[in-house]
Amino acid sequence: MSIQKILAISGKPGLYELKVQTRTGFVAESLLDGKRITVSMRSNVSLLSEIAVYTYSEEVRLAEVFKSIATKENDGPTISHKEDDAKLKSYFREILPEFDEDRVYTSDIKKIFNWYNILQPKGFVSIEALSAEEKPAEESAE
Repeated sequence: MSIQKILAISGKPGLYELKVQTRTGFVAESLLDGKRITVSMRSNVSLLSEIAVYTYSEEVRLAEVFKSIATKENDGPTISHKEDDAKLKSYFREILPEFDEDRVYTSDIKKIFNWYNILQPKGFVSIEALSAEEKPAEESAE
């Protein structure tokens, strides 16, 4: 399982898996309820594999952040995104100590924890799955 085809669609709750590309957009399946939707090219869509988190020195790919959470939680679920802001920031600092507090908002941290908890039971963010995802990227860079 890979996060390469996982989408966040602006204005739609949860995450979606890209199923089929069409002439006018694509078909995606909700990871929350399994319903399929058609999404036009005009929609604001983000691939999770392309998202990064700001740190003081560089940008860290979301997959690496997920891997840190999976390592800390031993492949289990993490804290709820509904916890209070101070607790969320404190926990996020444990998994990514050098994150840029001026550019990474609490709403971003909540999304990351929410996304992780959606993906975790489906096997997308296990340490094994995320490690396998890094290897092909490293090989293509060489």
